[in-house]
Amino acid sequence: MNPEIERRRTFAIISHPDAGKTTLTEKFLLFGGQIQVAGAVKSNKIRKTATSDWMDIEKQRGISVTTSVMEFDYQVAPPTAPEGASMPLSAEGKGIVSPSGDEGGANPIYKVNILDTPGHQDFAEDTFRTLTAVDSAIIVVDSAKGVEAQTRKLMTVCRMRKTPVIAFVNKMDREGKDPFDLLDELEEELQIKVRPLSWPINQGARFKGVYNIYEQNLNLFTPDKQRVTEKVSVELDSSELDERVGEDDAAKLREDLEIIEGVYPEFDRETYLNAEVAPVFFGSALNNFGVKELLDCFVEIAPSPRPTKAEERDVEPEEPKFTGFIFKITANIDPNHRSCIAFCKICSGKFIRNAPYLHVRQGKTVRFSSPTQFMAQRKSTIDEAWPGDIVGLPDNGIFKIGDTLTEGEQLHFRGLPSFSPEMFKYIENADPMKTKQLEKGISQLMDEGVAQLFINQFNGRKLIGTVGQLQFEVIQYRLENEYGAKCRWEPASLYKACWIESDDAAQLEQFKKRKYQYMARDREGRDVFLADSAYVLSMAQQDFEHIKFHFTSEF
Repeated sequence: MNPEIERRRTFAIISHPDAGKTTLTEKFLLFGGQIQVAGAVKSNKIRKTATSDWMDIEKQRGISVTTSVMEFDYQVAPPTAPEGASMPLSAEGKGIVSPSGDEGGANPIYKVNILDTPGHQDFAEDTFRTLTAVDSAIIVVDSAKGVEAQTRKLMTVCRMRKTPVIAFVNKMDREGKDPFDLLDELEEELQIKVRPLSWPINQGARFKGVYNIYEQNLNLFTPDKQRVTEKVSVELDSSELDERVGEDDAAKLREDLEIIEGVYPEFDRETYLNAEVAPVFFGSALNNFGVKELLDCFVEIAPSPRPTKAEERDVEPEEPKFTGFIFKITANIDPNHRSCIAFCKICSGKFIRNAPYLHVRQGKTVRFSSPTQFMAQRKSTIDEAWPGDIVGLPDNGIFKIGDTLTEGEQLHFRGLPSFSPEMFKYIENADPMKTKQLEKGISQLMDEGVAQLFINQFNGRKLIGTVGQLQFEVIQYRLENEYGAKCRWEPASLYKACWIESDDAAQLEQFKKRKYQYMARDREGRDVFLADSAYVLSMAQQDFEHIKFHFTSEF
């Protein structure tokens, strides 16, 4: 296996809103040396905002609206496991040979690609698409609230795709549920076996730190919200532990660890990679407790890039020829240039700047003179990239979500859903002088897949369909701030939009005539039926048996 591919770790951080995804990402960047001082999502005292929340609207509301990509190199400090301790180390983790092949026992330098996703269900589509581009995921759980609705939905997607997951129980510095109860809840709600690899010493105001079960050592930190602090290593059986955390807590820790060893089977990396077991870590992302333990263990056990399923065949990462797919498009990362950037996940081969690649859907050859790599909003040009990496390609309107790039082979990567919208509003121009800007803004934002645009055949009005109310506010805000165009919304009482197709041309024609005022076209010119109630939809399905009604646009 190519050492460049072997050292890649691409993963998404997912959870319910406000469990602490962005804060955790920020701390990973801090340990990866990408930032010297961590920002906060919402805080009165800390003025710096989080790196991954770079849009104005994200800074104002303290929520993530879009997935951001960050990457950094990370080297694990030499392990300090006592002799004879059973510690599952990967072949690279033993520190015999580093990826560049020099002897000397240096630890490998991993290349970590993080995708920080939005939690709100209004942006779930973005998150679901992101999950198609990663090899593993970290699920963040709030220790006081436990598993919440959005976490369950995202876990279902991970289960369908057999994505390995690690759970991180956050906010241990606040009063919350008992750690054992949380483990039971994770097993029950996420329908996966769990195995704790770190354990909290008390919680809330009395939270002292985290014992690392994976490496069998204890690191005590002084809490600091913005910087990395010195750590002290303590043996489990020593009297020093009693002095540092108090006798009661030390006794409780030893007792808990005995229970864990008795109840849970020993951690086996294979069961994690097959998505049967989820390792669990405890900590407080805000105060830097337990984050380094999570990161160190994660880069050692997490999968390097895995094969990707295409319609034609499975694509292996070690193949010599380049393939990749577009899973996300973002407009205006740089407000000075109205440019779109397409995020391309590399599946196999090696991507080289300025090399000719085939754009499968259009059948054209394209070259990229300035492919970029990301740090949320800052980007730098690269000359090459390997499987597992996420590359930004300048997009002048040629890409759609789900497009494939290859070195000439006809391949199609599928499974990037776009849902049938449930909320509809007509979009009207509020400032006639800015018609052109509004057109451009709507076109670029729809390319991002934030929402879907339908044009009503009956009266030619533009109808925007979304999954949640928050998206309308984001669209309006971005149109005004990024394009200088004002819009206003008018209500449309519709139940669902569904794409229709039929082999029976006569019946299709008859259906269109009868439902003339409920027919629309999407951006690709496909027929869409706008049902104004569930009853109308079910009647239509009964009356016209030869017409197929689709609820996702991929058919």
